[in-house]
Amino acid sequence: MSEDESDPYDLDSGPDPAAFAAAAPEPSIDETDGGGEDADGTEDADAPVYAVGVGPGNLEYLTPRGRRAIREADVVVGFETVVDFVADETDADLLTCGYADEADALAEFGRRVAAGDRGTAVLMGDPNHSGYQFLGKVQRTVDRPVRVIPGISSLQIAASRARTPMEDTRFVTLHKSGSLDADLDRLAEAAGERHLLVLPRPFDWMPGDIAGFLLDSGADPSLDALVLERLTHDDERITRTTLGGLRDSAGGSGPDSTPYSDLSVLAVRAPVDAAD
Repeated sequence: MSEDESDPYDLDSGPDPAAFAAAAPEPSIDETDGGGEDADGTEDADAPVYAVGVGPGNLEYLTPRGRRAIREADVVVGFETVVDFVADETDADLLTCGYADEADALAEFGRRVAAGDRGTAVLMGDPNHSGYQFLGKVQRTVDRPVRVIPGISSLQIAASRARTPMEDTRFVTLHKSGSLDADLDRLAEAAGERHLLVLPRPFDWMPGDIAGFLLDSGADPSLDALVLERLTHDDERITRTTLGGLRDSAGGSGPDSTPYSDLSVLAVRAPVDAAD
């Protein structure tokens, strides 16, 4: 799921595409030619489709390998906001979508790839951080191997801003479809013992709602909490508060009922003994 869309889908009615994407390791793919063509110049039917993490939206964080996969594509598919970030990086045909027309865009992408076009899907941040549902849908659509090109996620930027080393941190994404019960339980179990980094879900599980859940689960209201919004953009904003103070913004149901952007990361810091 992208980091900038709310989701009306009910995954309880069918299998989670994220599970499909994670069902097996990537197959071995020879990328030495870099262009997906055989020696005679014809398109290689086994050339991979790329799933590129475009970073947090600031193109300085788009990796050179990801940029090349976008530049060399014949057709690029992704959510409109994500594609807009990279539209000037390629001459490819751009298939943009929201949730209402996602299936149609992916079907057209699959037809183009089947006809021999080089295809690249673009995802916000890093596909390994909250992108597996869209990745699974792409993988189901094409009859080619799919190669993930990781990006720089807002999660990684947030870890740097909040000084929460990943090895000491519990990361949970709520920015996905389906039940969040297991994910919330993982947060409650680690609160106060490990740092927390959380990708909220607009707009039913925003930072205030997460704080309320953690407090109801017994977390210390004095824990430091940071809401990091629109990281790396010109209007980046970081709110520094406590878990107890953050709870005051709970209960919203739309963009006008929360003080925080849908492009947010919540960091809850565990106490750190720096005496040593």
